[in-house]
Amino acid sequence: MTLTTDFTWHDLPLDVPFGISRGTTERSGNVVVRVTDEDGTVGIGGGAPVEYYGESRESVESVLPDLLSVVEDVDDPFQLQRIERRLRDVVGDATSDPAARSAVSVALHDLVCKRLDVPLYRYWGLDPDRPVTSSFTIGLADTEAMADRAAETVDAGYSVLKVKLGTDRDREVVRAVRAAAPEATVRVDANEAWDPDEAVAMTEFLADHGVEFVEQPVPAADPEGLARVREEGALPVAADESCVTARDVPAVADSVDVVVVKLAKCGGLQAARRQIHTAHAHDLDVMLGCMTESNASIAAAAHLTPLVEYADLDGALLLADDPFDGVPMPGGRIDLTASVGPGTGVSER
Repeated sequence: MTLTTDFTWHDLPLDVPFGISRGTTERSGNVVVRVTDEDGTVGIGGGAPVEYYGESRESVESVLPDLLSVVEDVDDPFQLQRIERRLRDVVGDATSDPAARSAVSVALHDLVCKRLDVPLYRYWGLDPDRPVTSSFTIGLADTEAMADRAAETVDAGYSVLKVKLGTDRDREVVRAVRAAAPEATVRVDANEAWDPDEAVAMTEFLADHGVEFVEQPVPAADPEGLARVREEGALPVAADESCVTARDVPAVADSVDVVVVKLAKCGGLQAARRQIHTAHAHDLDVMLGCMTESNASIAAAAHLTPLVEYADLDGALLLADDPFDGVPMPGGRIDLTASVGPGTGVSER
């Protein structure tokens, strides 16, 4: 077999500016990897590097030639374990360059399943009739704009909202969003913005407004604070920044109720499955999340949803124009059996 590889960079505008407690962005940088076999079958994978996890366009473009050299040297897409091990050897640490490694991982899985003529979920033996509904994220903006966005989203058929918080008007925002979407399931994400005292008090307020759970209420560098929010607060707690890979799960297992798994955070599909299984072994639920990224990566993540309890896979929905199609998600309802051909279901527009 002869594999050839290449990658491209896509600077994708967002539908509306996307704000979290650490800042607001208007564009999302995505890398797309292609692995082509001797018959011309192409595996496509993507990733959105995030500065928080030490990545940038420059770092991705610097490391990808070495990562893709591993793929060409192994020259067998079915050798996923060997390739993953050698990719980690290239970057030197299991947490380094996760979006770049994830893009390679997704492209290889897409190629393998196309060669076998099966969707990825069937390759894994997962149950497509175990549906999960993805949330749609309401980014930080002025309060009226967030309420309007929530109302428009519910009118478009979405029943689960994730509301970004982390301002001095968080209570005002929650009241406005709840008034605009009284029947929606609402989750909130503070992205590390609160201290433990504030977080505990906020959970009481959020519980009174029917919020389902709170994601990353305190900084990842404060594990004791995270544990305190769970022990003294009124809502279940999810760990995102506090739990990057499978090896982080034991440290948060007694401090949270939900672990957030993201391909571009943990380093790929195999790494995500390890983190999911590790979380379940510690009696934790899992939410499969994403960055603001294209269907080149979101499509693959959707195939993991039979394994998890919650999903937040709206990254491609937040883009103004995605150059890729993926797994259908009408109203956030992930349907792996509809129009998903061999591979991850990604296709270029």
